[in-house]
Amino acid sequence: MRNLAVAGLQLDLSPGDNVGRIAAEVAAAKRRFPWLDLILLGELAAFGPRAADAEPMPGPAEDRFREIARENAVWLAPGSIYERLDGQVFNTAPIIDPTGAVIARHRKMFPFHPYEDGVASGLEPTVFDMPGVGRIGVSICYDMWFPETTRALACLGAEVVLHPTMTNTIDRDVERAIARASAAQNQLWFIDINVAGALGVGASCVYGPGGEVIHEAGSGREVIVLDLDLDHVARVRDRGWNGLGQTLKSYRDGPDALAAHRAADGSSPGLAGLGPLRMPSARETIPAKKGH
Repeated sequence: MRNLAVAGLQLDLSPGDNVGRIAAEVAAAKRRFPWLDLILLGELAAFGPRAADAEPMPGPAEDRFREIARENAVWLAPGSIYERLDGQVFNTAPIIDPTGAVIARHRKMFPFHPYEDGVASGLEPTVFDMPGVGRIGVSICYDMWFPETTRALACLGAEVVLHPTMTNTIDRDVERAIARASAAQNQLWFIDINVAGALGVGASCVYGPGGEVIHEAGSGREVIVLDLDLDHVARVRDRGWNGLGQTLKSYRDGPDALAAHRAADGSSPGLAGLGPLRMPSARETIPAKKGH
């Protein structure tokens, strides 16, 4: 049996340096649950959403995360920090193994523009292998609003998606629906960990490969401990959830000319007329269409 023991830390955080708090919370979780394999935190948990604080990776923050992983002998997905690379800023989530080695870095593919101003887009979906467990995918917050991102992870073999989030707005309930649909559509475990306190509204969530609700958190600090069966994913993909839809097989065997996959350049009628991506202006009105 292939199992992943994971804790999602939904922490009540404030803007500023939270690395010391994160170190203490990771250590406490590993002391209480010594059988944990991996610990996941929310997006930008370490410092909050200030792109001006971006630093290189490797760099001081990532080095401290490496120490935390090594000290606690645990895989660590510490959310994300803003990374400065080649004159650009990325929202980047490192994945660190129990020896302190950086195994992967996921750069957010869809920054929350126009609000996440000045943040560049990552270009590749990210998966990594945990020996003896399976293949894990990573996405960050707004990434999941684009279903192709999670489908890409599933096509690369991901059986679990780690999804750090920072949401402090009224669309968190919608995000839960997207997370649940992502799990069902791609027949995988989907772990969406938000921040709480001054940085977010909490409401972290975990869904299974049939879209089943595993846990939906409240708004405050919460330690979400899970023991996930990855062989269950393989069975669901083979037989369907409760013997029902074999979604990934149907996707593999279905038409390869889906219009959405050919329209990323905005040439399709539904996308071409949308106008630029920009901040809404005050008291903005939408011009009436001709003939109305």
